[in-house]
Amino acid sequence: MELIDTAHGMGITVLLDVVHSHACKNVLDGLNMFDGSDHCYFHEGAKGRHDLWDSRLFNYGHHEVLRFLLSNLRFWMDEYKFDGFRFDGVTSMMYVHHGIGTGFSGGYHEYFGPSIDEEGIVYLMLANEMLHDTYPEVITIAEDVSGMPTLCLPVPIGGVGFDYRLAMAIPDMVPPFMTGNLISCSGSRFSRSKTTISGTWATYATHLPTDDTERKQLHMLNLMTKRTLSSRLT
Repeated sequence: MELIDTAHGMGITVLLDVVHSHACKNVLDGLNMFDGSDHCYFHEGAKGRHDLWDSRLFNYGHHEVLRFLLSNLRFWMDEYKFDGFRFDGVTSMMYVHHGIGTGFSGGYHEYFGPSIDEEGIVYLMLANEMLHDTYPEVITIAEDVSGMPTLCLPVPIGGVGFDYRLAMAIPDMVPPFMTGNLISCSGSRFSRSKTTISGTWATYATHLPTDDTERKQLHMLNLMTKRTLSSRLT
């Protein structure tokens, strides 16, 4: 708490990287087998295990799981006075395949169909609605690789409710951008959503392009940002 108070005194916004996408499988110091079963807080059997992360997956359809996770968010806000959260592994929460071995081309069938984990998305909507209603100045960021449409739209109009989307693949573009190579998006199609691009020297929000006009706009944004970075570094 002292660290956060000190940061706030310096005008620094403090966000917590909160992990509600999975949990440790340890039985001695975690929730796994909490009541002697494998499905107290998690899905039963193989559905409750993440193949790549070797961890347990929450059952967002259980009211007790929702109460536990939502109260966890309130605890960090009330007791430690965080300014918001960066939700880890949101892609895994929104799809039954958890993004494993799946590519996203931007087709709506990839986002609105049987691959969607409706309970996971409803939990994220509840979390964002609760946070923004209870703490009007809160910041919520979704770590997502899929480009889910409506991810950053308000819940009342059908969105998931996040303020920003942290596109995991985008930071990889920052080093070549910093060295003078502009971001190239030709041949790619990304969803329209607010995206944070975090580099060593800058963080900015943008819409990723879906047509030639937006690619030209991104090109101009690249030029303007590059000039701003150059002026800061000289």
